[in-house]
Amino acid sequence: MISSHIIQTSIDELKAITKVDLFVYDLTGRAVAATADQAEITEDLIRGFAASPADSQVIGAHHLLKILDEGELIYILLSKGVGEDAYMVGKIAVCQLQNLIIAYKERFDKNNFLQNLLLDNLLLVDIYNRAKKLHIEVSVPRVVFLVEAKMEKDGIVTELLRGMFSHQAGDYVTAVDEHSIILIKALEADSTHDDLLEIADTIVTLMNSEAMLNVRVSIGTVVQELKDVSKSYKEAQMALDVGKIFYAEKSVASYSTLGIGRLIYQLPVNLCKLFIQEIFGSNVPSGLDEETLNTINKFFENNLNVSETSRQLFVHRNTLVYRIEKIQKTSGLDLRNFDDALTFKIALMVVNYMKYLDNQDR
Repeated sequence: MISSHIIQTSIDELKAITKVDLFVYDLTGRAVAATADQAEITEDLIRGFAASPADSQVIGAHHLLKILDEGELIYILLSKGVGEDAYMVGKIAVCQLQNLIIAYKERFDKNNFLQNLLLDNLLLVDIYNRAKKLHIEVSVPRVVFLVEAKMEKDGIVTELLRGMFSHQAGDYVTAVDEHSIILIKALEADSTHDDLLEIADTIVTLMNSEAMLNVRVSIGTVVQELKDVSKSYKEAQMALDVGKIFYAEKSVASYSTLGIGRLIYQLPVNLCKLFIQEIFGSNVPSGLDEETLNTINKFFENNLNVSETSRQLFVHRNTLVYRIEKIQKTSGLDLRNFDDALTFKIALMVVNYMKYLDNQDR
């Protein structure tokens, strides 16, 4: 339902143009909005007019008119004045408010429709019928972006996204829980994955500069039909989780580039535990210090090249070898050997995944 603030703003604008005072009442006779002190009209008179079959009525120096929503009476409008001008302004106000009611109801209906679409709560025939009624194109390339902020300050993330992406262009912003905001983005037929990453980076930058918020953005895959938007949403959800577990240093995670993290995320818990037991036995690393982690990551980045890694870490080659041998003693894996390095990297990712599952259960 349209808010009293919207009604007040609308009649204030009309008053500024026409100099005619306007009053809006609900069906009980209570004032919803007014441009002046209350008119000399009682609640009984408003209720009596609401119950009458007449569309308009003159009472003293006032014109009373009915505001309808699809034939149902929802408000009474009073235009102060006895002349034709007051009556005409009243009719214009009624027309404007009825159009606003339709627009806001359509916006609410669209939001409700999109939420049910994302959650797979609609039959296929309902998707097409309601999309047609709400003027939503069915066969347009779309992708879902999930934007997660640790603190959603007074809906600022939602408002900023709505300012960036217009529903006139086929973009819609909604939410199905309190943890993240959903952007359903319409795309050009020739849009590439790099284009999607650029949009995600723009969102991260905007939230940081405008709202001082650090957000994570995840991206589903592009779908060609409206009915498949829920698929892109589920992929974006997975990308958000996988990104937080395995690629915590990145602000953007795309489902199509999750790599081995996606495989681990979908492994059964028992299989993960068995793998960790097989690799580490009873010496499962509860957490590596920052220096060790930095050494491991840099070593992997440089394709197991000891000399180049020691140069980039500004340490002596022997110091790096000592750190690698220290890891070998605790894990039995020599990171200078490709197979062992690969096993160790996967094992660390599985350990992080198990930690994530433990935290979820608490």
